[in-house]
Amino acid sequence: MARKPKEAENELDFESTLAQLEQVVNQLESGDLPLEEALKTFERGVNLAKQGQQRLQQAEQRIQILLHKNATAELSDYEQGQQDDGL
Repeated sequence: MARKPKEAENELDFESTLAQLEQVVNQLESGDLPLEEALKTFERGVNLAKQGQQRLQQAEQRIQILLHKNATAELSDYEQGQQDDGL
């Protein structure tokens, strides 16, 4: 049954992962945790950080793939209210 929490963490989206990581940091910074619990919390934080990094890398890869597919597309800053006639 120890695998279920890790599986649940793996299913978190980036924003949820980041929010949980912030909670971990706050708990550790408070200094109120006993040593063993602080170590477990730190380990969980490291795992959450790795998951967040993986999600960012996946997003970057997807962007690179999309840009590579249309290498001639000119990139420009997004302006709110701008409509894309190509969609």
